[in-house]
Amino acid sequence: MTGEWGEIVGRLLAEANLSGHTIAAITPLTGGVSSDIVAVTLDDGRRYCAKRALQKLKVAGDWQAPIERSQYEAAWLMRAGAIAPGSAPAVLAVDRDKNTLLMEFLPAADYTLWKEELLAGRWVDGAPEAVAGALAAIHAATWGDPQIGAAFATDAMFDSLRLDPYLRTLTARYPALSEAMLGVIATTAGTKLALVHGDVSPKNILIHRRDGHPVFLDAECAWFGDPAFDAAFCINHLILKAIHVPALRDRLLVGAATFLATWLAGIPDGGRGAAEARVLALLPCLMLARVDGKSPVEYLPEDNRKHIRRLTPPLILDPPDSLDRFYSAVRAAP
Repeated sequence: MTGEWGEIVGRLLAEANLSGHTIAAITPLTGGVSSDIVAVTLDDGRRYCAKRALQKLKVAGDWQAPIERSQYEAAWLMRAGAIAPGSAPAVLAVDRDKNTLLMEFLPAADYTLWKEELLAGRWVDGAPEAVAGALAAIHAATWGDPQIGAAFATDAMFDSLRLDPYLRTLTARYPALSEAMLGVIATTAGTKLALVHGDVSPKNILIHRRDGHPVFLDAECAWFGDPAFDAAFCINHLILKAIHVPALRDRLLVGAATFLATWLAGIPDGGRGAAEARVLALLPCLMLARVDGKSPVEYLPEDNRKHIRRLTPPLILDPPDSLDRFYSAVRAAP
């Protein structure tokens, strides 16, 4: 693989003081819908990862997003890695003209993707606590920091990547839920508390095989805003997988509760009650968004989707005060 990628990688290597080495191979990697990702192998065998943001995301609908988000992703990864060492891949270079990053390569021999483990029915001991703890540390360290707020004033970008395609899209498809959802959107957009990742999903979390520490990937939605969004986003994925993987259902539901408790314990105590309420209001909206929003999860069969369409509207209209109302509905899943 050469051409444009060869030129881009050459510039990144020069910025990282690695231009004295020959590129042995550039190999496409699988990733999400928003970027092209390649592995870069040098002549001495060292490997790196290069990632380029796409303006049109790889989904069925027309979903456009600002490509300068890669610069904020790099800034989030570096900030998070400084707060919680090992929680993000090291960033070696950023090409602002091409909106491309060069990062350390994290090999499968040392790391496992949390999503793959869960979908295969394999429980990863300690993962909910470890992920929630690292996330809370990042939120707590940036809580109320005006300098971080100025550096990550990405409201329009976060709206185009998250609030609009996930939530606002649903208001047209579910008019009876529109008022409640618009209220959740307004609350989320108007809450400015901490540095948010914006895509805390098991597909973006590597777990170290030896010590179990998590590594957050794909911080393209980085934003100074409502940290409850991060917590709700991850808990949502645990509940969706509890619906989809009956063998892990009870463990995932306990894991979701453990995640929420760990995260709440790690953020400033003065904000915990309000943060939990925002998590619980966001959660059913995000569940429905992953079925009927612009980026539906790929693994849910139609019977699971129908079940989510039934269980979420009452929870959107009347947000629960605990996860218990979710659990009875999830346990009844086909």
